[in-house]
Amino acid sequence: MNEPRNAFIERLFARHRGALQAFLLRRVQRRPDAAELAQEVYLRMLRIGDTGAIRNPEAYLYTVAGNLAKEHARQHRIDRSAVDIADPSIQAQLAELPGDAAELDREQRLARLREVLDQLSPKCRAAVVMQYWEGLSYQEIALRLGVSTHMVKKYLSQGLAHCRRRMSRLR
Repeated sequence: MNEPRNAFIERLFARHRGALQAFLLRRVQRRPDAAELAQEVYLRMLRIGDTGAIRNPEAYLYTVAGNLAKEHARQHRIDRSAVDIADPSIQAQLAELPGDAAELDREQRLARLREVLDQLSPKCRAAVVMQYWEGLSYQEIALRLGVSTHMVKKYLSQGLAHCRRRMSRLR
């Protein structure tokens, strides 16, 4: 393995590209995801400082691919467990402030909600505020934040889940 690092990795990838994508496809079940993960494997391999220290390059390649497939599956589970904010029952719950009015008055709940919202990332917080206080659509929020409507939905889902967890402690 005395050849230049990038040339070695390119040769390794040229030899294993098809098998690597098939390996990933069996794990992620979607061809575009498998192709994207294969590209990420390539990029991660390029970051290796000393390829000469790798005893079995093929095994290392598939280990990196397997780890990426596991990360992908973990992220997929997280994405699937996200709340669908377009669901009418979720929208109805959002219309109500959490907490029992007998226990906490409106000012205390609002103060707590502000505190919880401050724990969110700036864009996530802005998306929540624009949706629920200003009544803006996903498209309007996306334009203001400079992100896609898909990302707006992700921000709102994350923000809602966070607020629910934190505000439920008030009940």
